[in-house]
Amino acid sequence: MSTNLESPRLSAPVAGLIGVIALVAALGAGHLVAGFVGAGASPFVAVGNAAIDLTPAWLKDFAVRAFGTADKAVLLTGMAVVALALAVAAGLASRRRAAPGLVFVSAVGVLGGAAVFTRPDLGQIALLAPVASLVAGLAVFAWLHRTALDGQYSSAARRNFLIAVAGAGVAGVVGQLVGTSRDAEGSRAAVGPLVAARTAPPVPAGADFAKFGTPSFLTPNADFYRIDTALVVPQVRTEDWSLRIHGMVDREVAYSWSDIRDRPLVERIVTLCCVSNPVGGPYISTARFIGVDLAELLAEAGVRPGAEQVFSTSADGWTAGTPVSAMADPSVGAMLAIGMNGEPLPVEHGFPARLVVPGLYGYVSATKWVTDLEVTTWAARKPYWLQRGWARQAPVKTESRVDAPRGPVAAGQVRVAGIAWAQHTGIDRVEVSVDDGPWATAELSTEVTVDAWRMWWVDVPVARGSHAVRVRATDRSGYTQTDQLADVVPDGATGWHTITFTAR
Repeated sequence: MSTNLESPRLSAPVAGLIGVIALVAALGAGHLVAGFVGAGASPFVAVGNAAIDLTPAWLKDFAVRAFGTADKAVLLTGMAVVALALAVAAGLASRRRAAPGLVFVSAVGVLGGAAVFTRPDLGQIALLAPVASLVAGLAVFAWLHRTALDGQYSSAARRNFLIAVAGAGVAGVVGQLVGTSRDAEGSRAAVGPLVAARTAPPVPAGADFAKFGTPSFLTPNADFYRIDTALVVPQVRTEDWSLRIHGMVDREVAYSWSDIRDRPLVERIVTLCCVSNPVGGPYISTARFIGVDLAELLAEAGVRPGAEQVFSTSADGWTAGTPVSAMADPSVGAMLAIGMNGEPLPVEHGFPARLVVPGLYGYVSATKWVTDLEVTTWAARKPYWLQRGWARQAPVKTESRVDAPRGPVAAGQVRVAGIAWAQHTGIDRVEVSVDDGPWATAELSTEVTVDAWRMWWVDVPVARGSHAVRVRATDRSGYTQTDQLADVVPDGATGWHTITFTAR
């Protein structure tokens, strides 16, 4: 007589599925609770934010170059694939005993809790989300594992699997609905028209050469570039928003949304450029911004001698450091902007309020969803990107770009067109060279303001075949942009933009 002492064993597909369902249940429960305590508390989102924060500058630069504004979607997709693979592996390791899977779920819960705990924009109550995630994951894994061992192909087991999947899905959807119920769009819609007491100059007909292939002078809000670290766009309502100015000031001040809205508003046309913009890159746009002068707000607080930077903090905890000299000097035109192109700021561009400091790259000048300004020194506070090796001073460099032609053209006279920019200085001349030939001076568009880009075009003769065209700009100080190629790190790319095209 023989006795089978071998313990029951799950099939590989069932074991792997248990790991996946437990992971989904854990994330769904965490997302549900996050809907009540803050979207950033969702363990999946928190881990994604932590990954962004821990990414070295070179890898972040690679992600922007490779994926552009889809970099966050790529990150989330990659995280999901890795998490599912680990969940399957944990399930397969638990074909006889639940312990390996429970250890995996616990590790996921601890990782999510650590990510939430270290977020500067989340309070202690936010830890309820990863705790719920941990409890749900452990409970579902243990329940399904026990059910499957008792009868993995039974109708009861299949029913429990479906219940777990449906419950996880419902939890995730409810969490999303609850989180978006505090959506900022309703608050934005209630703002109404923003009317400036001091308006920007009108944009003349000759401000762009869009018919020749350049961008339009003003970038529509939907097309305005967006580069930031926010994995989930902060949802801030005007009724919840305030701005605090403190630190090295004579008096701490705080402004509500009404305080800012009721002040005389100013409108300025400003070109914003991301420091991650490579030579010839797309991360540059221009808009009419409406808001109040930051110099006035700082004057009301009274900046003390020795102050060097304004350390700004976003609603999601992101920080930037702007030289006091740029913010406190009225001639610079730094703004606390609340409107963009005739409407309240879009949520993804910083609603209810953001910083706009002409002439500086965005990572030191364009904090979105801004809630706090601390006047301090460089030694006392180190903002987000300075911690990662980027430069402290970040004036936008004189640069230019070729936008047309794009694709084959007829041989003969070919129209080449593009943009150039030199904030605070202004563009004086743009030149184009074809196949390393002599430089031809381009026709410039009408200048609207030195803080905005300027378009150009020139006709050049070309024969049939492949050709390379390059461009360089000279600003009003007499500086001609260098041909020396430099990476975007640590303070912006340099070089002459060159494109190739075929004439037939």
